[in-house]
Amino acid sequence: MNVMMLLEMAASGLGDRVAVGSLENGITYQQLFEQAGEAAARFRADPGAKVVLCDESSPAVPVALFGAAWAGMPYVPLNYRLPDDDLRGLAERSTPGVAIGDDAGASRLRTVDGLTAVTRDTFLADRAGGADATTPGDWSMDPEEIAVLLFTSGTTGAPKSAVLRHKHLVSYILGSVEFMGAGENEATIVSVPPYHVAGVSAMLSSVYAGRRIVQLPKFDADDWIDTVERENVTHAMVVPTMLARIVEALDARGGEPMLSVRALSYGGGKMPEPVIRRALDLFPITNFVNAYGLTETSSTIALLGPDDHRIAQYSEDESERARLKSAGRPLPGVEVSIRDPEFNEVAPGEVGEIYVRGEQVAGEYVEKGSLLDDGGWFPTRDGGFIDDAGYLFIQGRNDDVIIRGGENMSPGEIEDVMLTDTRVKEAAAIGVPDVEWGEKVVAVVVRHDDACTEAELQDLIRSRLRSSRVPAHIVFVDELPYNDTGKLLRRVLREDHAHLGDDPTD
Repeated sequence: MNVMMLLEMAASGLGDRVAVGSLENGITYQQLFEQAGEAAARFRADPGAKVVLCDESSPAVPVALFGAAWAGMPYVPLNYRLPDDDLRGLAERSTPGVAIGDDAGASRLRTVDGLTAVTRDTFLADRAGGADATTPGDWSMDPEEIAVLLFTSGTTGAPKSAVLRHKHLVSYILGSVEFMGAGENEATIVSVPPYHVAGVSAMLSSVYAGRRIVQLPKFDADDWIDTVERENVTHAMVVPTMLARIVEALDARGGEPMLSVRALSYGGGKMPEPVIRRALDLFPITNFVNAYGLTETSSTIALLGPDDHRIAQYSEDESERARLKSAGRPLPGVEVSIRDPEFNEVAPGEVGEIYVRGEQVAGEYVEKGSLLDDGGWFPTRDGGFIDDAGYLFIQGRNDDVIIRGGENMSPGEIEDVMLTDTRVKEAAAIGVPDVEWGEKVVAVVVRHDDACTEAELQDLIRSRLRSSRVPAHIVFVDELPYNDTGKLLRRVLREDHAHLGDDPTD
């Protein structure tokens, strides 16, 4: 197995179809195949062992990704938004290698010993870099070779380097994508950054399906809407914060529905129910999919499909409506198990840690090695439960659980109640240190213009949940902190509001 075989198959069957860019001047699948071969020649001629990318989405991304696979070198996309010291720290962990970036990215990495930095424009103008690309040679079909190294977002500590081998990525694509399944007029917009696992899987799945890739380097809701309309985009993937901004932008434009998008998947974080319900109205003929996955699982492991979305939108049955908060059911070939702290599988409806097993599951880090147990199960560190119908519900990271007086509380259940108030735009529940209870609950809330009060939200939570879950404090802010891939930074919130737990007499 090698991810290059996905491109080879697409080039053989759909060589003249545009793979990346606009229909007028985009790169065809055959051209992308040839350019990957030229890039492989450059990479093999360099003494480096990795292909590092420090750039926004551009045509250089698929060329570098597939070129690295052809050359037998790991592809390592870095978060170009990081401060200089943090970026260089990750780059130093990725040496030796060839680094490709925009002018600023290449300049920032030139000081890193062991990296040969080249600008994106130079790379695209001369992909072979003077190397002989007439006979690029074969790529390795060893499934154990490393295809991609992705640094985790580091929401609770220093980023770890997740290892995705060719066998994991190819297994995911073969198990979830139909070869040449896209029509010639289909196009997908990629607005997630290249260093996100969704950015990698979007490239691989679109190529295998034969779907044209439209890249949006910087996400802006209005730019997203305009690009979708201009490029006749039919498919999209967004993180929840992106969809919230898109919904706001469409409402600001008068709330006219978007009718060109056939399929829209979302994932990477908690989706507020009011946002997805409004999106279902604004995209009335779109097939919505909630995709739950992790970097360590080569992307998606569970899906809530289009039918479940529309049933939840219109059903009067509370259990069917509640499924809009779920991650759906596991993909074929993926097993999910919910376990207690002693690693015993729990009954349906009981909360525990989510474990996952399957061919696409890597569960490996450069720093820690494999975390798979003897049975091949990977501990996700996410809490959740599976209902009687087999739907998976995510309760959040185990690190985020609030422990008050020995009672474990999921922030998600508190947030869900607050978000039922239409005046609440975003909400986060955290635990802060407390002398009497160990932790006390604090809620941080972003309001719409029609403001609600602390007492009103406390009364709302008290009417729906046990009194222990009512926040001792509710803080109103202009915005919540998210990382670039849409994950809420609870660590930052806990640091910012730790002082609210300092007084034992509160």
